[in-house]
Amino acid sequence: MTPLAPLVAAFFHKHLSNEKGVSKNTVASYSYTFKFLCRYVSNRLDKVPSKLYLEDLDARIIRDFLEHLERECGNTPRTRNLRLTAIRSFMKYLEYEAPSALDQVRQIRALTNKRSQERLVNHLNREEMKAVLDEPDPCTRKGVRDQAMLYLGFAAGLRVSELVGLCLDDIELDGPYPSILVQGKGRRQRRLPLWKEAVRALRAWLSLRGAVPTSEVFLNTRGEVLTPSGFSHVLKSYVRTASLKCPTLLKKRVSPHVMRYVPSLIMF
Repeated sequence: MTPLAPLVAAFFHKHLSNEKGVSKNTVASYSYTFKFLCRYVSNRLDKVPSKLYLEDLDARIIRDFLEHLERECGNTPRTRNLRLTAIRSFMKYLEYEAPSALDQVRQIRALTNKRSQERLVNHLNREEMKAVLDEPDPCTRKGVRDQAMLYLGFAAGLRVSELVGLCLDDIELDGPYPSILVQGKGRRQRRLPLWKEAVRALRAWLSLRGAVPTSEVFLNTRGEVLTPSGFSHVLKSYVRTASLKCPTLLKKRVSPHVMRYVPSLIMF
């Protein structure tokens, strides 16, 4: 039997980070996959994660895990496919690191993506967006942080991973054209200009942020880096309260993904 933990650790620290040089966002996405996978397998087999073996991850349990994501967790086929991509990448790595598991690897890599119908992405109109932006309380530290995140998300059309991964060195607020440098997918970079309201909100947050041993801009209440799920929770709570003043928000499934699609005609 081959312990799973050392293989997963080597996959992330040695293979992905050092050998492949993948982006932080990809590492974070893959780590979420293995967090959910290990939790599922642990519950299924009644083992703690540190006691799992490579042999526990057979094609049947991976297939059941993917079905669990859709049926129990409400994941879309697209998210399900992303989780499978991370698992396939791990299995490809194992072809050279654990040759005794080649047949197991072959079966798992043979699992196919699920077809998904691409839907048009809803966007928020001016009134809906303003209702959400007005919800954070500017008299509290949390409210100042949240308003900065929301303005920045709307202004720059950022993915949630790009928003929470934004670092202090990526911000340029001095000069005539304030902007941010975004580290995107595939290690591609892009520099984006900011609305004046986004600049104001970001300056307000930076004045309160304080000195902490991390370079990321946005922190949680414990002074640690905010996670994508943490931001999603923040957004959902404001959308819920904003819908009381702007009922049309109830008809739209507002998520961080929707924030990326703000027509230029409604920018402040």
